[in-house]
Amino acid sequence: MELILIRHPQPDVASGVCYGSSDIPAAADALAAGYAALAPQLADVLARGYRLYSSPLQRCTALASLLGAFAPDARLMEMNFGTWELRSWPDIARAEVDAWAADLLGYRPGGGETVREVAGRVQSFLDALQHDAIVVCHAGTIRLMAAIAAGEPLQQAAAKPNHIKYCEILRLSWPAKPV
Repeated sequence: MELILIRHPQPDVASGVCYGSSDIPAAADALAAGYAALAPQLADVLARGYRLYSSPLQRCTALASLLGAFAPDARLMEMNFGTWELRSWPDIARAEVDAWAADLLGYRPGGGETVREVAGRVQSFLDALQHDAIVVCHAGTIRLMAAIAAGEPLQQAAAKPNHIKYCEILRLSWPAKPV
């Protein structure tokens, strides 16, 4: 199966704010530009019957709804950062960030979710897929899906810096095809 992953448009939130699972809308201009760029690239696969899924957060559903009928799925949500949500990164105690860096898979940033828990949600979604799909979600969930598909250790995936741009497409084969 082919899995087409799309990161949501830029959210309407100040730069430098931790917004993980907070339901922040997409910036209107970013949504319009993202849809204009993506629609022609996805027209063929949508016409071939690829199913469309989305994180239920509005920065994802706004784009998904423009692309067509979609199924929201909570397993695709970004990591919940607990009390860190909607705080600027510089306002989060350095000791807390360092504790997370020391245990990327098991630490609960702000008392929220662990990376291991998010990976479990993502794995559950992938295991349930039975058809080609387009998924509108978040950089964190995309990085985890790519790591799972590649057989990459979660620790390695969690340590990688985010280089996934807003409205960027990543195509994967699922289940992973042997090399």
